[in-house]
Amino acid sequence: MTDFSRKLSGGLLIFMLLQTQTFCFKVLLFSKKPHTTTHQQMTETAILQTTAEACRTLAQAEGTDFVLPKPLTAESLAKACVASDSAKHFRSSINRIRLFNGLTDLYVFSEERHFDNEKILGGRQRIKLGLDAVKANIKQDNFDAARRSLGQTLHTLQDFYSHSNWIELGRRVPFSALIKPDVEINNIAGIGTPTCGNCDGQNCNNILQSIIDGQILTTGYFGLNPFSKPPGKCSHGGFGDVTSLFHPKRGINKDDEDSIHGGLHATAAAVATNATQELLQDIRGAAGDKNFLRLMGMTVPSSVLCFVIDTTGSMSDDIAEVRRVTANIVNSRRGTLDEPPEYILVPFNDPEFGPLMRTTDADVFIAQVNALTATGGGDTPEMSLSGLQLALTGAPEESEIFLFTDAPAKDTHLRSTVLALIERTRSVVNCMLTGSLGSRRRRADDDSGQSQGLRLSSRTSTQLYDDLAQASGGQAIKVTKANLPQATSIIADSSGEALVTIFQAVRNPGKADNFSFTVDNSLRNLTMYITGTSPTFTITSPAGMTQSNTASTGAVGTIQSVGNFWTVRLNSTGQGGLWGISMASTQPYSIKVTGQSGIDFLFDFVEIFSGAHPTFDVLPGRPSANENATLLLTVTGGDSVSVSEVLLVPTSGAEAVDTTVEEREGGDYLVTVDRLPEGEFNIRIRGETNAASRASPDVFERQSSTQLRTSSLTVTVAALNETWEPGTSLTVPFTVSTDATGDITIRATNDRGFTSESPASLTPGTGGQAEGTVTLTAPPSTTSGTDVTLTIEAETAGATDSNYAVLRLSVVAEVTDLSAPTCDIVGVNANCSGNCSLSWELLANLTDGDGTGIERITVRQGSGSLNTRVVTGSDGVNVTLATYTASCCSEEVELVAVDAVGNVGTCFRSIAPPPTTATSPTPTTTTMQTEPVAETTWDDIDDSIFSGQSRSLDLGLPLWLSLISFWLVGPLQP
Repeated sequence: MTDFSRKLSGGLLIFMLLQTQTFCFKVLLFSKKPHTTTHQQMTETAILQTTAEACRTLAQAEGTDFVLPKPLTAESLAKACVASDSAKHFRSSINRIRLFNGLTDLYVFSEERHFDNEKILGGRQRIKLGLDAVKANIKQDNFDAARRSLGQTLHTLQDFYSHSNWIELGRRVPFSALIKPDVEINNIAGIGTPTCGNCDGQNCNNILQSIIDGQILTTGYFGLNPFSKPPGKCSHGGFGDVTSLFHPKRGINKDDEDSIHGGLHATAAAVATNATQELLQDIRGAAGDKNFLRLMGMTVPSSVLCFVIDTTGSMSDDIAEVRRVTANIVNSRRGTLDEPPEYILVPFNDPEFGPLMRTTDADVFIAQVNALTATGGGDTPEMSLSGLQLALTGAPEESEIFLFTDAPAKDTHLRSTVLALIERTRSVVNCMLTGSLGSRRRRADDDSGQSQGLRLSSRTSTQLYDDLAQASGGQAIKVTKANLPQATSIIADSSGEALVTIFQAVRNPGKADNFSFTVDNSLRNLTMYITGTSPTFTITSPAGMTQSNTASTGAVGTIQSVGNFWTVRLNSTGQGGLWGISMASTQPYSIKVTGQSGIDFLFDFVEIFSGAHPTFDVLPGRPSANENATLLLTVTGGDSVSVSEVLLVPTSGAEAVDTTVEEREGGDYLVTVDRLPEGEFNIRIRGETNAASRASPDVFERQSSTQLRTSSLTVTVAALNETWEPGTSLTVPFTVSTDATGDITIRATNDRGFTSESPASLTPGTGGQAEGTVTLTAPPSTTSGTDVTLTIEAETAGATDSNYAVLRLSVVAEVTDLSAPTCDIVGVNANCSGNCSLSWELLANLTDGDGTGIERITVRQGSGSLNTRVVTGSDGVNVTLATYTASCCSEEVELVAVDAVGNVGTCFRSIAPPPTTATSPTPTTTTMQTEPVAETTWDDIDDSIFSGQSRSLDLGLPLWLSLISFWLVGPLQP
């Protein structure tokens, strides 16, 4: 066959595939095929099982009971872990990990990411790098970055069991060498070794018998170029794989039950799920149980305490109040379930700001706050937005942040960056504004005796803070320094657990208006916040009782005011039903109603990629104006909660935009919007909870705090590796698209102050697109695991429109220590005789050899006590001598040793009598192994978790046609 004929036939083959497969442009996201397991379900199953084990271990250490719930869901497990109020954050963490798992399918031709083309060692290297990043991120408390790397790593690991012949070789346990880079893999098929024959019919085994007999590993080849597959090699098979149409034909993937090897799909999925759990156990060992639960969002409570504080000279009174509030919250909640899991402090001055101080120790946080001093501050404006930027990128998403200042912002160029971060993180910013802004400090007088500093009116000097608070759903509270203590009660309110927004409205300019909202029976501690200049309002309860702002106490509740801030604490009786608020003010005002409840929702605007293996990506910026859009929405609160209506509510008060709501499995909903509203808007959901104890459904309403907005610009970032090493640079390509004319202003900022290079502007070409790059350089001294937030902003001429893309990146140093610590059990003294009042003792020597050194030794199983001391041997190697003592009632112990880079080793010993079928005693010397796979108990897994998904290749008609053209002029590479 001539070269042209080959190209032509290849082009025709692609066209045939196009004709037979790609006209089914259906939204297959979360679609279910019976008996098919997806990446997302394998991931969630393993997370639930491993998290349950971590909860059980902590419960045993604390002497409490743990009962594995059935069915096993995020909500039921949160309750079993005595962390019911963290269910939303647990679900959010699972969703993030699942998201980045699915996004790996966008790298269709990445051989190592999918274990294609016999890139087994390359796939293992990707898993190794991913694990390094996860462990380094956790060590720096960068849990969001760790979730991103974890999702990507799990996808690659899971693909091995579908894309290789591991299952066809008869293996039914995970290939543990994939997460042990120090273990040699020496049974991979050579490039010239044939591995497959033709496959005729469904569920045929076309792996050559010689490969099976020799237990030789291979994987399928995948590509659009049939000549990229060496002779005799297996193909991946399925849609998009042209190699499978050439000898040896068909493929070996087990992506779903419809694959050629689909009869092995369930087995491959089960082993992949166990492998996922094995990897999670390794991370759990490296992080420790408490940090593993933080990675999964399972913390009690989940709300952090975050302060951003101006430390200039006139702030001494404010700092004193922050000290008082801090001590009050910390001491009142110390040792309780309401104790914040993390404390964050960001000071700012001029020109200094930061550093961000983060701790889980309440005493350390109190000491950090007490160490703040109010000094300096020549001119009035301060670096408040720089401090706020650090807080927004350093705190967990959906945090409540409190900014204290008595000065306008100096770094106003960061306004759009901070707004972008607010929208991206959904965090709430409350601005505590004191004093007379703009005239608080000594100024040098000019020759005319007037101040050289610009005296700003109160409204002008606080407008930026008003805008930021309004955009985030927070409050801009303006009080005198003397009255600040009366306003800080909102800090204690907002740091409570399971806080939800029931209703929120802003009128700017102000106007008389009537509002209503529904309160359901799950809500408690209802509070209404109103900001405005002398607002006039009347509140009406469901029972028809009314109370105006002139009455501090009444039938509705208790009203307190200070400055522009009003707090209404609604009475605990008669709350359920429809409430009303009548506002008669003409000045700008805001209303927010909050309460505590387990019923809440998560949402993201997403872009769906259809095809044989559908997936989706969260939009990195604002959705397109006046166009349709898709929301992925998840509701928490249990199986009895359902959503009936989702509305987009314009902030201006215009008519709400209706949507189409399609329920999916697991509390997920796909929401389609025909046309997005212009301007700012919130998302409001309405639904029902069908409690068995009630005669009729209970109606609930929830609303997003963050104001969302659309844009006619789009900023798209090309796929890239999201980690890079200290002392090197990372290039981030991006594309800006717009219908507007004129140059587009580009601003690229990062929260670490890394050296950054990017164009100041771009000129759109044909089609309204322009391309640019941002280059970030990490200093050589950057700590491994450092999380970097890069914000790329695009703004049209005249600043009439803007959009952004926010990326979370990581700097991870190369890890060369590949070996886990080892353990020798040198003695066991166990004369128990069935008497639980007696104790037994284990002696062990643990070492990391010439590695990075043992950093931590803990007890995973067992309720005894552990004592360790370090000695240095004659060879200069440190050895940890461990003594474990336990009651004879506690018959098992598992020690976990972690070195400085997160390599995990475990050793296990039981003094229980061996089974009667045992033929040899338990050895007294054990070589520590890396984390064993924890067996999945299928009876404990809710069958409803499983549904179908296969690998994606949706290139679209234009790209397919361009590929045909390219095929005719030159061979394609996979």
